[in-house]
Amino acid sequence: MQFLYPAFLFALLTLLIPVLIHLFSFRRYKKVYFSNVQFLRDVQQQQASRRNLKERLILASRMLALAFIVFAFARPYIKGNSDGNATGKQQVVSIFVDNSHSMEALSREGSLLDEAKQKARQIAASYPINSRFQLLTQDFEGKHQRLLNRDEFNDAVDAVKLSSQSRNVSQINERQQSLINTRAGVSAQYYVISDFQKNIVSGQANKLPAVNIVQLKANSLPNVAVDSAWLLNATHRPGESEKLVVKLRNYAEKKAIKIPLKITINGAQKAIGSFTLNAKSTQTDTLSFSGLQAGWQRGQIQLQDNPVTFDNDFYFAFNVKKQQPVLLINNGTPNKYLSALFASDPFFKVNQTGEGNVDYSALANYPLIVLSDVDAISSGLAQQLKTYVTKGGNLMFFPSAKGTIATYQSFLQPMGAAYPQALVTGDAKVSAINMQSRVFKNIFEAAPQNTDLPRVKKYFNLARGNKTGEYLMKLQTGDVIWQRFASGSGKVYVCALPLDESFSNLPVHALFVPIVLRVALLSGRDMPLFHTLGSNEVIETVPLNSSEKELVKLVKAKQTIIPDVRQQDGSTLLYLPGQLTEAGLYELKKADSTAAILAFNDNRAESDLDYLTANELSKLVGGKGNVLTGDAANTANIAVAANSAMQLWKLCIILALVCLAAETLLVRYFRTTKSKASQQV
Repeated sequence: MQFLYPAFLFALLTLLIPVLIHLFSFRRYKKVYFSNVQFLRDVQQQQASRRNLKERLILASRMLALAFIVFAFARPYIKGNSDGNATGKQQVVSIFVDNSHSMEALSREGSLLDEAKQKARQIAASYPINSRFQLLTQDFEGKHQRLLNRDEFNDAVDAVKLSSQSRNVSQINERQQSLINTRAGVSAQYYVISDFQKNIVSGQANKLPAVNIVQLKANSLPNVAVDSAWLLNATHRPGESEKLVVKLRNYAEKKAIKIPLKITINGAQKAIGSFTLNAKSTQTDTLSFSGLQAGWQRGQIQLQDNPVTFDNDFYFAFNVKKQQPVLLINNGTPNKYLSALFASDPFFKVNQTGEGNVDYSALANYPLIVLSDVDAISSGLAQQLKTYVTKGGNLMFFPSAKGTIATYQSFLQPMGAAYPQALVTGDAKVSAINMQSRVFKNIFEAAPQNTDLPRVKKYFNLARGNKTGEYLMKLQTGDVIWQRFASGSGKVYVCALPLDESFSNLPVHALFVPIVLRVALLSGRDMPLFHTLGSNEVIETVPLNSSEKELVKLVKAKQTIIPDVRQQDGSTLLYLPGQLTEAGLYELKKADSTAAILAFNDNRAESDLDYLTANELSKLVGGKGNVLTGDAANTANIAVAANSAMQLWKLCIILALVCLAAETLLVRYFRTTKSKASQQV
C-alpha cells in the first residue's frame, strides 16, 4: 500500500491527544453530603477491571477513527497490475491541454481552458514528487518537447493561451509518444484534456493506445459563423460592381433569427444584411458593392453572434488592377484581328512577341496568353507553356492556316486538350453555342433567338484529348470548333479555325470580340481571398526576390514575421509553419513597399460545437484507457486514472465511521457496575 499524499501522515501525531486524555483525568471531584449513610446502600458499586476494559476499548476506537481519517486524507492506494513492470522506473506523464478556440466556451467553472489548466495541475499533483511531466498544446511548440518537474509544469500550464491551431487526436498521440519513445527505462502515462469536438477524430481510423481522456463539458451555446466567401468576378476593375458570395453556417440545434451582417472595404461600410438560418444548416447570399479604386482592398465581414465571438470576423483581400496584361505570341507579325480587339478596351495592356523571342521567365505575369498564326511550335515553347498552364495560367490557341499538325499534337496532347487533325473543307454554319458555359454568362441580357452565328468555309477537325472538354461552339455536323479544357490549375481554349477570313467569318463576327474579352476577364489570376491559420499551407504570391538587405516580411500593426521565401518555376512561395497565430490582414512587404495584402482567418472547424459522446470516446480508447466526462472528471477520479490503482480512501472513511459508531455503543451500552442483588448472591 502507498499514499498519494504521504505528508498528511504527520497528522498521526494527533493520536497522542486521546492518549493524554486517557492518562490524565481532568475532571474535578465534587463533595456530596449525605444526611444518613444508609442511603449509600443504594449506590451501585463499580468493578475496576470492567471500568478499565471499557475505557481502553473507547480509547482504541477513538484512536482508530482518528487514524483512518488521517489515512483518508493521505489517499492510500494499492498499485494495479499495470504498475508491476514500472518498479524502479521513472514515472513520465504527458498531458495535452487543448487550447483551441472552442475552449473559449463557458462551463459552470468558467472558460473550458481555465478548467483544463486546473485538471492538468490536479493530474500532476496525483503523481509522486519525483515524476516528470510533458506539457503539450495545439501549438506543438518546441519548448514543450522536454520533461519538467512539477513546479515547472505548473508554471508552463499557467502560460498556456488560446491558439488558432486545430489537431486531431491521432496527431496529438503521435506527438506525445515521440518524446516518450526517446526516453529509455521510463514508465509513461498519457492524458488528453479537451472538449472533444467531433472534428478531433477526423480521419482517425484506428483505436488509440492506452490514453486517459478527460472531457470537459461546455454549456449549450448557439453559434453562427461565416464559413467562407468568394467573389464572382475573376478580374476586378476600378469602379465596377463586385459581387461577394457569403456562406453562413448555423452550428446550433435551434434556428438563428435575424443575424446582422455587414461588409467593410478599407474601413468603409459597403453592404449590410440580416439573415435567418435553420438549425444545423448553411446558407449563401450574394452582396453587391462598387466604387473601388485601384489597389489592394482590405475586406472584412462582421456578424453579431454572442456569446461565441472568435469566429464573428472574416477577413479577405483582393487586388483591383488598373490594367491587365495579355501576351500575344505570333509568327513575328501581329495578328490584326487580335490587335484591334484588345485595343478596343484600355483595361488590357497587350504585349506582342514572336515565337522565338518569348521571355519564359515572365510568362507567370500574364493571366492570359494567346497563341496564333504559329506554323510550328518548338519543344521549348511547348514545355514552358505547359508549365504555365499547369500552374494556373490560361492559354488560347488559334492554329495557323499553314500549321504543322504534328507539332500541334505534341503541344496540346500532353495538356489533355484536343488538337487539330485533318483539314475539312465545305461550307458549314455554327449551329449552337453553349449558353451554360461561364464564357457566355452575362454576355447576353436575354437568351437570343435566331442568332446570327458564324459561317465556316473550312476548318481543322479536332481530335479528342484525354480529358473531356466543354464546347463553346459547334457546327451543324456536330464537330466542335471551339472548346475549353482544364489542365492542372489552368485552362486551355482550343479553336479549330485560324484567324483568317478564308476559313470563316469568325474574326469579323460580332461574337468574336465579347467571347475573347470574356475569356480574358475570366483569366484574372487573383491570389486567394483568404488563408486559414494553422493549415501550414504554402502560399504562392506575386513574384518577389528576397535578399539580406531587402527581406520579405509580413506586417500587422507592430507584429512582424519573416517567412521562409523560396522561388519555384517563376513563382514566389511563402512558408509560415506555426508563425502566424492571430487572424487579420497582413501586409506583404519587400523593403518599404507593399507587394500584396494577405488575409488569414481562424479554422472554422472550431466553430462546430458538437462533441463526442462517452460511448464514442470509449470506443476510441478501446478499453485500454480511462474516459472521464462531465462531473466524473473530478479530483478523485483523476487520481484513480493517474495511478491505475485500487483507491482505499473511501474504505478509510467507512472504517472511521465504524470506529465512531463503536465508541458510541461502548459509551451507552457497556456496563461496568453490578446490581445490589448480584452482590448479595
